[in-house]
Amino acid sequence: MLAAGGTGGHLFPALALAQELARRSIAVDLVTDMRGEGFGAAFPARAIYRVPSATLAGRSPLAVVRTAWMLTRGVGAAFKLLGDVKPGAVVGFGGYPTFPPLLAARLRRIPTALHEQNAVLGRANRMLAPQVTAIATSFAQTRHLQGAAATRARLTGNPVRDAVLEWSAHGYLPPGPVGPFSLLVFGGSQGARFFSDALPPALALLAPELKANLFVVQQCRKEDLARVEAAYRAEGIRAHLATFFANLPEEMAKAHLVIGRAGASTTAELAVMGRPAILVPLPHALDDDQLQNAARLAESGGAWCLAQGELTPERLAAAIARLFGAPGVLAEAAAAAKLQGRPDAVLRLADLVEELVGSKAKSA
Repeated sequence: MLAAGGTGGHLFPALALAQELARRSIAVDLVTDMRGEGFGAAFPARAIYRVPSATLAGRSPLAVVRTAWMLTRGVGAAFKLLGDVKPGAVVGFGGYPTFPPLLAARLRRIPTALHEQNAVLGRANRMLAPQVTAIATSFAQTRHLQGAAATRARLTGNPVRDAVLEWSAHGYLPPGPVGPFSLLVFGGSQGARFFSDALPPALALLAPELKANLFVVQQCRKEDLARVEAAYRAEGIRAHLATFFANLPEEMAKAHLVIGRAGASTTAELAVMGRPAILVPLPHALDDDQLQNAARLAESGGAWCLAQGELTPERLAAAIARLFGAPGVLAEAAAAAKLQGRPDAVLRLADLVEELVGSKAKSA
């Protein structure tokens, strides 16, 4: 049974693992929260369950009591669910919705594992780490992973979806001297608003010949689509805008440069595909996990990390113009990113799951 909060950052690696386990003829069930509704049809699970959960939304006594009550209800529901389903192992992918299934699994003596996608152990995973059988990490060094929990850690990398692996076979081709220049911009629901505000004025500052050869593929919120489209049209910039790209791996493969946030799945996919990127970490995030993710990729030479608070239109325009004017630099960054990729991460994680299932079978 896989347990994951309903955001893409948690569900995408869980989906990748489910795809690999299916190839190994291992049945998979998913337990998530209501945010996972949109992934239900595409998730390769035998069944999808939902149990009560909550994220601590404040430090007031009332907020703490409400969260504790919801999690307690969730543990009770998960305990019953695990008794009915009887999984060989439970694997959590972070977020407070993983709390009930993982704690219930411990009560039922079912082997458990956590997967941490980021370079920083998340708060929910931090509290669960002492309770689980094994911890799979995406980075060789993971902040806040210490003590006895660190001895149960195994470096697997962050699994990426099958579509990412398929498109990663297409090598990076830097832009030619006269274009076209393909720019991909995406950033999730929180990041899309910032990029909708930041990109149009920045691209308006580019030289006319660069704008004429530029093709932008950009994710926008629904309410931003019309104004962003009008801004690009006014500058003569060709663009394809959408609220969601079902074929995002394909768009990444076609891009000469990517601009986005630095979520765990984004950085993992960029590395596996070997695509250069300007990363703008989400500011004020808990534990600065996106900053840590971006810093690891930037230190390798595979990306450039820019702080949102310092990202003026002039600075962004200068960075884009410099990179599109230096295809060799882009190619070097693509190669450096590729060296950081772990395309076998899903195989490593699936091997760990099989070990856990095997240990359950031996003790039965």
